[in-house]
Amino acid sequence: MSELRYTYDGTKIAERGKDRMRFELGDVMVDDGARNAYLSDEEIEAMIEANSPSWLRAKLALVESVLRRFSYEVDTQSGPLHLSLSQRYDAWKDMYNKLKAEAEATTSIPDYGAKGKIRPPYFYEGMHDNPQTIGGRRYVPSPR
Repeated sequence: MSELRYTYDGTKIAERGKDRMRFELGDVMVDDGARNAYLSDEEIEAMIEANSPSWLRAKLALVESVLRRFSYEVDTQSGPLHLSLSQRYDAWKDMYNKLKAEAEATTSIPDYGAKGKIRPPYFYEGMHDNPQTIGGRRYVPSPR
């Protein structure tokens, strides 16, 4: 297995690629490799490719991966040293919830077909009107 890469080039954030994803996630400290960065270049590129063309879905999958890594870390205290690792989890969980809500909002827009054919709406005004009623009561003709 080849060694994982951890690179970031701030001049490439205009392009949709690993550098922009790192920028949007805040995972830009890559100097010490796996000691500082949350995600490797290979992980980011794999998620972008697997979720193409949805940038948002790729981002959501990467945040979920980081959340899984942080989920088992607990707060600890040793004398005057206090490590609150749950704050990091809470920050990423908040990002995950926002991204998930955004992803659900974008996928709930109705699709009018792959070829852009617009179908008539399913619901329309007066669809429940009953021509056999008058004023809300069933119309019964008077006997003659």
